[in-house]
Amino acid sequence: MLQIALPNKGALSDGAVTLADEAGYHAKRRGRELSVRDADNDVEFIFLRPRDIATYVSNGIVELGVTGLDLLHDSGADVKQLMPLEFGKARFCYAVPKESGLTPDTFTKQTRIATSYDNLVRQDLEQRGIDATVVHLDGAVEISIQLGVADAIADVVQTGRTIDEAGLTTAGEAILNTQAILIAQNNDIASLEPARLFAERVRGILVAREHIVVEYDLPKEHLAKARDITPGIESPTVSPLSKDGWVAVKAMAKQAEVNRIMDELTAIGAKGIIITDIRTCRI
Repeated sequence: MLQIALPNKGALSDGAVTLADEAGYHAKRRGRELSVRDADNDVEFIFLRPRDIATYVSNGIVELGVTGLDLLHDSGADVKQLMPLEFGKARFCYAVPKESGLTPDTFTKQTRIATSYDNLVRQDLEQRGIDATVVHLDGAVEISIQLGVADAIADVVQTGRTIDEAGLTTAGEAILNTQAILIAQNNDIASLEPARLFAERVRGILVAREHIVVEYDLPKEHLAKARDITPGIESPTVSPLSKDGWVAVKAMAKQAEVNRIMDELTAIGAKGIIITDIRTCRI
């Protein structure tokens, strides 16, 4: 039975369970179970602390796992990154008191940086050639400056609202742009049929989320222009209509471009333009 580690709480957990569900797996918990068995797909989902998942995967305790890129880098675990999962996106940044003037380039040995990501911060400081003091805290690092424990923090920032309410602002470029990722112990594990199938199904969901199907009727004389607007994956599907000189066109397109596509198709005389969401696909 393939074992896959999923985060046990938070946004990473919600996103991972939803993705697995859309890929045809049963991963939803009724309560706070530590594992869920999907007998139909011969898969067991193990719910672990997101911070620990890379370690379990690297040691071969479970075959696959979903964790954050920031957590993976901080763990130092040697794993195979299979794919980014396009949720849980955030920046891992330094933050300092507003109007303090502190920047990563002005940190000194006396600068105390509070974080839950010791290794990630030390790696960044080493690259900068800065010998600042790293103060390890488990969560809620924003209050550490107010309590006199630190001069700056390093943490995951999504909207920035939390640090703003704490009187802080980000300083310098992001140390790391992070998101959820799917990992395996190594290439051999990733190539096992159950693991390969899970990754392929997940990839199909991710592709589907970014695409739509556009269908429309068009005077055949404008088909060349239409192909430029909706080239599809290989090429659009074109079928003749009973109306003389008209064709029906069907193609995949990027979700983000849907409004532009409709505008341009309308401009060349397309009629009956229909946009359809895709549940999953293979390209």
